[in-house]
Amino acid sequence: MHIPIKFKETDRDKLYQFIQSYPLGTLINYSGKTLAADHIPFYLKNLANDKITLQSHIAKANSLWKTCTDGQDILLIFHGPNAYISPNFYPSKKEHGKAVPTWNYSVVHVKGRIYFKQDSSWTLQLLEDISNFYETIQTIPWSVSDAPESFIEKMIKAVVGLEVVIEEVVGNFKLSQNKTASDYAGVVSGLLNSELSSDTSVAKIMQKP
Repeated sequence: MHIPIKFKETDRDKLYQFIQSYPLGTLINYSGKTLAADHIPFYLKNLANDKITLQSHIAKANSLWKTCTDGQDILLIFHGPNAYISPNFYPSKKEHGKAVPTWNYSVVHVKGRIYFKQDSSWTLQLLEDISNFYETIQTIPWSVSDAPESFIEKMIKAVVGLEVVIEEVVGNFKLSQNKTASDYAGVVSGLLNSELSSDTSVAKIMQKP
């Protein structure tokens, strides 16, 4: 991935926070015959030794666990919101007209090795971790124990766990950092006044320190 220096992000804490905010990853692998992509939500797991991994599960009907071998190299892509940037957002356009459209976006690439888990206790722990993390915003958070034990056991038998050991992580946060302060503010204002939710989401990201 080509990343201009002004847009490159290597701070792991920021990158991991981004993944937690936008956990749906695109998993790309090569089976030796063809490229394949799967769209899978991931849970960022901090292990006892402070090692960070990405965990998830897929249906057994998904052939990924058969075509991809343990320890195989994979690429994960996590996308944040994106938005079209009109030259009309830039105050400088009125001064000299030297402006063209562009696109603002944020994305994180993770390179690592994938491992598949068929241990029911591992999968149960994953389900508990995921629900405990994402249910916190609910008035009455759902937990795995809310469902009948026999039902959960049936669900676990229908899936295969997977874990990605992270080897490299980098972000490309193209958010008008190469613009003047006035043009940057103009982009934020223009996006906030948009009727598109994705536009306002990008503006909110740009407003963060």
